Amino acid sequence: MTNASTPGHAPRKLRAREVLWQSLTGSTQDYTQGPVRRAAVLLAIPMMLEMAMESLFTIVDIFFVSSLGAEAVAVVGLTEAVLTLVYALGIGLGMGATAFVARRIGEHDAAGARVVAAQAVWLMLLVALLLGALGALFARDVLTAMGASPAVLEIGVPFTTIMLAGSGSIAGLFILNGVFRGAGDAAIAMRSMWLANGINLVLDPCLIFGWGPFPELGVTGAAVATTCGRTCGVVYLLACFAGPRSRVSLTWRDLNPVPSIIAALLKVSGGGIAQFAIATSSWIVMMRLVAPYGSAAVAGYTIAIRILVFSLLPAWGLANAAATLVGQNLGAGQAARAERSVWEVAKVSAAMMGIVGLVSFAFAPTIVGVFARDADVLAHGVSCLRIVSCGYVFYGVGMIVTQAFNGAGDTGTPTLVNFIGFWLLQIPLAWALTRHTALGPTGIFIAVLCAESVIALLAIALFRRGKWKTKVL
Repeated sequence: MTNASTPGHAPRKLRAREVLWQSLTGSTQDYTQGPVRRAAVLLAIPMMLEMAMESLFTIVDIFFVSSLGAEAVAVVGLTEAVLTLVYALGIGLGMGATAFVARRIGEHDAAGARVVAAQAVWLMLLVALLLGALGALFARDVLTAMGASPAVLEIGVPFTTIMLAGSGSIAGLFILNGVFRGAGDAAIAMRSMWLANGINLVLDPCLIFGWGPFPELGVTGAAVATTCGRTCGVVYLLACFAGPRSRVSLTWRDLNPVPSIIAALLKVSGGGIAQFAIATSSWIVMMRLVAPYGSAAVAGYTIAIRILVFSLLPAWGLANAAATLVGQNLGAGQAARAERSVWEVAKVSAAMMGIVGLVSFAFAPTIVGVFARDADVLAHGVSCLRIVSCGYVFYGVGMIVTQAFNGAGDTGTPTLVNFIGFWLLQIPLAWALTRHTALGPTGIFIAVLCAESVIALLAIALFRRGKWKTKVL
């Protein structure tokens, strides 16, 4: 891998195709030097593709499962709503790993970055064992608590059991990818998701419909395919730690447990876990509010939210790039450059998400129609997508700023913002609009729009105060 600059000389201006090639293949770029926008692009492209691959799991599952009926889609939606808690755990731990590794890389402390990475591996293994045991034991109870109908329970318990039992692979991908993102090795994280999704894409139709020598497992086949794909992605990341091309190549000595570093990781990650647990648990409540309106409403909401998540992936990638830039530049003692990086990335995110929002609103029937065969499911999905797409610009900028806090190791501020937005605004508003107006499920969609927009505005106001610049890791 080559750097775009030569020691002692100003970095030459890269052509667009050279930037694209470096971002996809990886480079030894120093993200604390040179043009901020170029650094953001080099990080953001593979991170956007990585997040696109993560969301693609459920998009692919729903695409194939939708032909099995609304109950099958409801199984996926209800299970995914619960799995958002696993996402919260994985994202939170990955967030802590990113902040610590990025800070060590910015300080040019390669040995320290390797030790942090090793402790993240230990955390990943412990989390995988715990989640697997809990998921295998309580799958039916989870579906019942989510308000699943008898028809959904009949076909859904095996799917939910496999997904929850294998959910450690979800956390593993987020934690280990967080390490590589913090080190600036975004291309490795991206490739792990390519591998995982490639396997899922091939196995999904084979196991759902019984193509070729594979058994016909129905909706359960989607769970098997997804879990296999994610597990292979984790194995690939572990193998990369032993390779020479990563900035955090580990030796056996690095793998010695260091309780003080694990405790520090958990302390920072605890805020991240709480931050996303607040957000994701609110989605569970929202799904519970939708459930009484029937399988068509649940399926339409599930499809629209999956499309929303997929649409936000450009902003997610840019937000992760902002987190790495903030962490590394704070480590290098360049707080002003860290802040400038955030605003540069936010401008790009606002422009991109504005375009995506317009497309989502204008072509909602066509987009939802790819996944919805039933007229009632289509109607609910279109209504939800059009309402939430009105706030895409707010969502995009808010995600950048929130991840900037996290990249600095300040996970407490976004946690407070999420609590205000989701639990003090979104849930009460959704309940009021569904119980005391004739809006029905539309009231829930409106509550999502209002809460996400307020969260973005509040995060921006707090970020401008600058207290995150003084966070010590």
